[in-house]
Amino acid sequence: MFEHVIVGVDGNEGGRDAIALARLLASPDARLALAHVCMGDALRTRGSTSPYGTAERDRGIELLERERAETGIAAQLHVVRSASVGRGLHVLAESSGADLLIVGSCRRGLLGRVMVGDDTRAALNGAPCAVAVAPAGYALEPAMMQEIGVAYNGSPESEHALAIGQRLAAESGARLSAFEAVTLPAYLFLGGTEPVEDSVAQIVERAREKIAALGGVEPHAAYGLPVEELTLYSASLDLLIVGSRDYGPIGRIVHGSTSGDLARTARCPLLILTRAARAADPSGDASGVAGAALSGGL
Repeated sequence: MFEHVIVGVDGNEGGRDAIALARLLASPDARLALAHVCMGDALRTRGSTSPYGTAERDRGIELLERERAETGIAAQLHVVRSASVGRGLHVLAESSGADLLIVGSCRRGLLGRVMVGDDTRAALNGAPCAVAVAPAGYALEPAMMQEIGVAYNGSPESEHALAIGQRLAAESGARLSAFEAVTLPAYLFLGGTEPVEDSVAQIVERAREKIAALGGVEPHAAYGLPVEELTLYSASLDLLIVGSRDYGPIGRIVHGSTSGDLARTARCPLLILTRAARAADPSGDASGVAGAALSGGL
C-alpha cells in the first residue's frame, strides 16, 4: 500500500470520492493530507498579508477542517496558492515526497476544473508520482478490494503495473487478473486483405495464454480498441492498474491510446503508474512509487 497520500479537496463530491479511495489504498500507518489550492500567482503573493489573501486562506482551512470532521479521516491540512490547481498540487506532492496522487472525477468531466487549460495539463504530466482516479459517486458505495485488474501487453510499463498489482493483491487478499486488448496492424486491412475470424480468435487466445503463463493471474484478452475493451473489463473490478508511457498521469496509457479517455470512462477506481513513478521504483514493487491525491471538481 502507499505510505504518503495527499488528497486535493474543494468541497465538492469529487473530494469525498478521493478521500474514500485514499482509505482503500493507503497503508494502515500512512501519512494522509488534505489539500486545497487557492487560485493566484504564488510568486506575487508569497509573504503577502493582504486581507483578501488571508481571508481566502482562512476559507480554505475552514473547508478542509469541515471535510476532515465530516469524513472522520485523520489527516494533515494544507492550503496552497498557485496559478492553477494542478500545478499547486503537483508542487505540494513533490515538495512533501508523497507517494500517491488520488483524483476524484465528476460528472462535469475528467477532474473537473483540473483539466481546464494546457498549463494545468502540463503540470500534471510532470507529476513525480503515481496517480489514482476515483469515479464519480465512489464515496456513496462501500469501498472494496476483491478483484484487482492490470492492463497488460508485455511492455515494461505493464510489467511494472503487474508487479504493483501483485503486491496490492497480496496485501489486501484480492484476486488478481490481467487483460490485454488485442489490435491488428493497419496493413492487414489494406488492399482488400482482411483478417479472417479464426485468425483474430487465435491472436486473442495467444494473448490469453501469454498472461496465463505469468502464473497467479487470471487471464483475459479481447479484440478491440484498448480504451473501449479496458472500460468493459473495469466494470468487474475494484481497481484497474495501468502503466503510462508518458511522464504524467494523463499521458499515453498502455497501448499508446489517448490519455484522458480511460480515466474518464473506467467503471472502477483507476491507478495510473507514471513514468516517473516507475523510475522511482527500480525494484518493481510499490515501495519506491511516489504520489499524492487530487479531488475531482477542482
